[in-house]
Amino acid sequence: MANQIVWFDMPVKDLDRAIKFYSAVLGAPLNRQQFSGMSFATFPHQDQEVSGCLTPGGEGDEVQPSDHGVLVYFNCQGRLDQAISAAQSNGGKVLKPKHQIGPYGHRAIVLDSEGNRIALHSS
Repeated sequence: MANQIVWFDMPVKDLDRAIKFYSAVLGAPLNRQQFSGMSFATFPHQDQEVSGCLTPGGEGDEVQPSDHGVLVYFNCQGRLDQAISAAQSNGGKVLKPKHQIGPYGHRAIVLDSEGNRIALHSS
């Protein structure tokens, strides 16, 4: 069965700050791109892997970062503690410390540098 989720756009206020945050937390660089006059940054991915991008909102845009709504899980396999530390040292805030989620591994809920609530996950 194909992935049910194929892509996501995550709103950010400051694209450079968000690129720095996610590159540090995920331990891999994000790819800044320009297309049709719009700047954005894609998360690392290969072939048909599910991924997404950071999309800066402009003045008056209705799409804004949020600490409510959908919770996106980022794979921090084998480096969850380092990812949590990187989140804190790059403008993030731990909302819920590392904890077990049944047989599905561990996660921490953090607020990213832009105000989005995300989960950092490792099995």
